[in-house]
Amino acid sequence: MNGFATALEVAAQQTEARLQAEIAALPESEVRAAMAYTARGGKKLRGFLVMESARLHHIPAEMAVQAAAAIEAIHAYSLVHDDLPAMDNDDLRRGQPTVHVKWNDATAILVGDALQSLAFGLLVRDDAAPTAEARLALIASMAHAAGGSGMVLGQALDIAAETAAAPLSLDAITALQAGKTGALIEWSACAGPRMVGADISHLATYARALGLAFQIADDILDVEGDAALAGKRLNKDQNAGKATFVSELGLEGAKARARDLITQAQDALHVYGDDAQQLREAAQFVIARSN
Repeated sequence: MNGFATALEVAAQQTEARLQAEIAALPESEVRAAMAYTARGGKKLRGFLVMESARLHHIPAEMAVQAAAAIEAIHAYSLVHDDLPAMDNDDLRRGQPTVHVKWNDATAILVGDALQSLAFGLLVRDDAAPTAEARLALIASMAHAAGGSGMVLGQALDIAAETAAAPLSLDAITALQAGKTGALIEWSACAGPRMVGADISHLATYARALGLAFQIADDILDVEGDAALAGKRLNKDQNAGKATFVSELGLEGAKARARDLITQAQDALHVYGDDAQQLREAAQFVIARSN
């Protein structure tokens, strides 16, 4: 296993352990069981980005893991709600029944609500960042990234696009995905410098390119991926006639655009030298993944 794969796995284990411990501390209920269920598995890429950006700024892993668990809680909540019949209506996630299928719609809604609250609870802890000012910066930026200016806005635009009179333009798709996918990735990559009050611009540039490449890779996987590896239904966008990077750029054009974005992402890390090698490899992983 190479260095990046090891770092990704270690970060995933640390992040999931912290998140599951927080969930286990809640009163026993069906909601708690469903929270633990949905928090299991996955690559935990956002948690990895938090841990790596924190390492670059000399934040110990035992502190960084609070923010890593927080962003993965937000991500998990977004998936649970995204899978609901009123949204994308998916019955499979990470190769397992989605929460509303295994339980019911009401439980899925409450699970998402509880995971979102849990995320902010993690960030307010004394050990989430070195200072109160840094914790406030993490909380305020997460509220922006996850809410009506970021992820929620992107999801709303995505839903509206399904019934729009005309398919979205490439610029509109890019803006939509900057919220739906990119906002949480950017928050994750910028968590480290925010913890110490450092400049976030280089990691923000990295993350914007990475987030867009991630979504293009998803669009490519939807067309030519293996559903068994992906753990979810594929060809959904194509069957729905939805505008995507692939429909706008063509399959080869989308792949070329993703490669260009990865180069941009890696170039943004030059100020960190060799210390950012894991983040460079993370960018390559985004367009090479099969799920």
